[in-house]
Amino acid sequence: MDTYPSANRRDANLLLYRVEDRVPPGPALLVGIQQVTAMVVGTITPPLLLANVLHFAPADTAYLVSLALLASALGAFLQCRQRGWLGAGLLSVTGTSFAFVQPLTEAGRQGGLALMLGVSCCIAPLQIVLSPFLSRFRTLFPPFVCGTIVLLIGASLIPTAFFSLATPLNAAAPGWATPAIATLVIVVIVATQATGRAWLRIAGMAIGIIVGCVACVILGGIHAPTHEATPWVTWPHFLPYGFAFRWSLIPPFAFIYLVSSLEAMGDMTATAQLSGLSTSDAAHWGRLSGGVMADGVTSTIAALFGGFPSTTYAQNNGVIQITGVASRRIGYVMAAILAVLGLTPAVGRWISVVPPPVLGALAVLLFGLVAVSGLRLIAAAGIGQREAIIVALSLGVGLGLPTQPALLDGLPDALKSLLTSGISSGGLVALAMNAVWRTRLAAAIAPEGEAAAPATAK
Repeated sequence: MDTYPSANRRDANLLLYRVEDRVPPGPALLVGIQQVTAMVVGTITPPLLLANVLHFAPADTAYLVSLALLASALGAFLQCRQRGWLGAGLLSVTGTSFAFVQPLTEAGRQGGLALMLGVSCCIAPLQIVLSPFLSRFRTLFPPFVCGTIVLLIGASLIPTAFFSLATPLNAAAPGWATPAIATLVIVVIVATQATGRAWLRIAGMAIGIIVGCVACVILGGIHAPTHEATPWVTWPHFLPYGFAFRWSLIPPFAFIYLVSSLEAMGDMTATAQLSGLSTSDAAHWGRLSGGVMADGVTSTIAALFGGFPSTTYAQNNGVIQITGVASRRIGYVMAAILAVLGLTPAVGRWISVVPPPVLGALAVLLFGLVAVSGLRLIAAAGIGQREAIIVALSLGVGLGLPTQPALLDGLPDALKSLLTSGISSGGLVALAMNAVWRTRLAAAIAPEGEAAAPATAK
C-alpha cells in the first residue's frame, strides 16, 4: 500500500504532500530534521560572528546561540499557523538575520548587549504595525519583483557556500578531500531524486549528510566539540543584559527591518508558489501580511529575552523542492526540534561539528534551488519588455555593486551598509523601477494625444 497518497510516480516534481496534508509521523520527523539541518547553521552563525567581533564572554555566546534557536522555534510555530493577522500558514522557517550584523555591531560598540537588544526590541514592532497594510502596496510587489528578489537571495548566498568548500578537512587531509566529499554528498542527493521513489526523495538530504559525515570520519575530519562550562539546560531570562536605547540608531535599524520584510515577502511568495498556491490573489497577501507580522512578533520577543532579530529564511524552499513536502504541519515538528536544541546547548554544540564539505555541498544545492524558485516566479508572471529591463538592471546592480564596495565610500554608513547587500540594492532597484515605469515614465513616453497603456499587473 502506498503511504504517500499525494505522490505521482510519473512526475517527480509534483508535491508529495501539500500545505494542508497530514504527514505520517515517520516522514514528518525526517522532513523536519532536514528542514532544521538546512537552516540551523545560518541561525547560529550571526551570534557567533558578533561574539567574535565584540569579544563576548563564552557564557554570553552560549546563551545567545540558545536564544537564536529558541527564537527560530517560536517563528516556525507562528508561521505554520494562520490565526487572524498572525502567521503565514505555510511551511516557512525563521532564523537570525544576517542583514542586522552591521547595525548590531555598531550598537554593540556604543553600548554593548544592552543597547543592541534594546534598539532591536523597540524597532521590531515596526513590522507588526506595517503588516496589515501590505496589501495596499500590492502594485509595488508584483510576482516578477518578488521573483527577482528571491533570485538575488539565492545568487547572493551561493558564493558563501564556497567558503566551506575551500576549508581544509584537517591539517593532514589531502587537498582533494573537501571537494571530493562535497561532490559525493551532491551526487548522493541527486541520485535519490532521480530514482522517482517517494521515500528516497524525502530522505535524500539526510542520506547525503550521513554519507558525507561517514566519509569525513574515515578521513579524520570530524572531532568531538570542545567542552564548555555551560549548564545542560538554558532557560530564557527577561532582559538578561539590561536595556539601553539611542535615537541615532533608529534609521539604520528601521531601514533594515523594512528590507528584511521585503526579503521575507519574497521568500514566502516562493514558498507559496512551490506549495501550489496562488501568488496573485487576496489570500496570498493575507499570508504575506501574517508572515511579516509573525517575524515582527518573533523579533520583539527574542530581543526581550536576549536574542537578535529574526527573519523568514529561504533555505526551506530548497528542502521543499527536494523532499516534495510542503505541509505546514512540519512547522510544528521543526518548532519542537529547535526548542530542544535551544534548551540543550550540548546538542547544539554537536550539530556545529558537521564538517565544512557537507555543509558547503548542502548550501550550494539549496541556495541554487532558491535562485531557481525566483526564476520560476519570474517566468510564471511572464516577461515582457518592461519586466525584462527591470529584472536585468536589478540583477546587474544586485550582483555587481557588492563586488566594488569602493563605489560606496562617500555615502553615510547606514546607506553604505544597505547598498553593500546585493539583495537590498537589487531589490530596491526593482521596486523603484516598477513603481516609476507604471506611472510617470509610461505617461512621459506615450505618443502625444494617446493615453499611456496601463501596465498589466503580473
